Amino acid sequence: MMEMFMGMVFMIFMMFYSRNFWIYQVASFILVFKFIIKMSFTFLFSHMSYCFSVDLLSYFMMLLSLWICSLMILASEKIYSKDYFSQLFILMVMSLMLSLSFTFSSLNMFIFYVFFEVSLIPTMFLIIGWGFQPERILAGVYLLFYTLLVSLPMMLVMFYLYKIFNSLEFYFLGSVNSVVLYLCMNFIFFVKIPMFFLHLWLPKAHVEAPISGSMILAGVMLKLGGYGLIRVAKVYMYVGMKINVVFITISLVGSLIVAFMCIRQSDMKMLIAYSSVSHMGLVLAGILTFNSWGLWGALVLMFAHGLCSSGLFCLANLSYERTSSRSLYMNKGMMNLMPNLALWWFLLCASNMGAPPSLNLLGEILLMNSLIGYSKVCMVVLFFVSLYSAVYSLFLFSYTQHGQLYAGLYSSSFIYIREFLLLFLHWLPLNFLFLKSEYLALWN
Repeated sequence: MMEMFMGMVFMIFMMFYSRNFWIYQVASFILVFKFIIKMSFTFLFSHMSYCFSVDLLSYFMMLLSLWICSLMILASEKIYSKDYFSQLFILMVMSLMLSLSFTFSSLNMFIFYVFFEVSLIPTMFLIIGWGFQPERILAGVYLLFYTLLVSLPMMLVMFYLYKIFNSLEFYFLGSVNSVVLYLCMNFIFFVKIPMFFLHLWLPKAHVEAPISGSMILAGVMLKLGGYGLIRVAKVYMYVGMKINVVFITISLVGSLIVAFMCIRQSDMKMLIAYSSVSHMGLVLAGILTFNSWGLWGALVLMFAHGLCSSGLFCLANLSYERTSSRSLYMNKGMMNLMPNLALWWFLLCASNMGAPPSLNLLGEILLMNSLIGYSKVCMVVLFFVSLYSAVYSLFLFSYTQHGQLYAGLYSSSFIYIREFLLLFLHWLPLNFLFLKSEYLALWN
């Protein structure tokens, strides 16, 4: 583990000696493949040090973080070509990669909390520094306000747990039977995932963020909420069995309402952002059932959604760079202009709706088993959530690719090889990891 962290720190210091943008791209991919090779697939904690270790859950989340951060550099070629503070951008990406890796591999709740909050700072700088519209300042304030408002109660609960158990190591924490402590601890994760009613910061942050900001927000930052809920689940197991039904109901009904909202969006990024809220509502409900099907399904869908939504944001950005608009009405008929991109729109929209052989399908099947086992009433809501998930995914594909080309569009560039590679590196693990889904059963 320490080799990985030292490699990331070395890349941050290397920034002061080399101004070559693409050397960081190559170095980050080398880091990813080194991480894959060194990992032992076991449900036990491995590569242990005093404060850090990885099990299968940590491993998949760290792998997703490293992969998405590497693709962020590949997607942000414009920052390099226009020399728009490219070195500072690399510093933000590498800081984010390091803080997320520390968060996902920490064994101590206090260290987890510190890096959980630290990861917010580079994300906010990405939105405010490289966003497009003046409203990005307000989006950054939303992101900061929502997260910091609910993080203070978590810190107080953490000190209270230390007073009771004399330790903040996850393994030494016992159970606490208090609804107030449950709410104070878990609300930060409900905001981060985000749960319906607490999700208003997410569409605003996505719309104002640059492509790199959208990729890391959708790909990894939302998963911090699910990861945190799984890690602290045993502390609130008993109280959760009593009141989780409230949050499961809010999550499922919220997923359905947000799916309806997706169908009436005219902004591509807003549609994809709301689809993230809908999918993560299922993940939240699956985690709160506290059974193995739900936890497996949550892990798979978090990993799949990270790749799929990040890829969709890349596609939306490709259209935005050529038409200077995110509107579905001004991006109609793109199949006439860029027919080679239509295949990637179809593949990623199909994955988003849970078509085989994507990991989304496996995750949704596992979560449906979990939720129907929890309550038969969930079956009705899940039917409509799945139906409207397919509806808004097909709506996004058909509206952007078919129809008459917008008359005001008078020039456009073709798709570059770099952009095809970017989309391919999103789609390949999303579909081919389905073949290695037996690793999932190792985690319990």
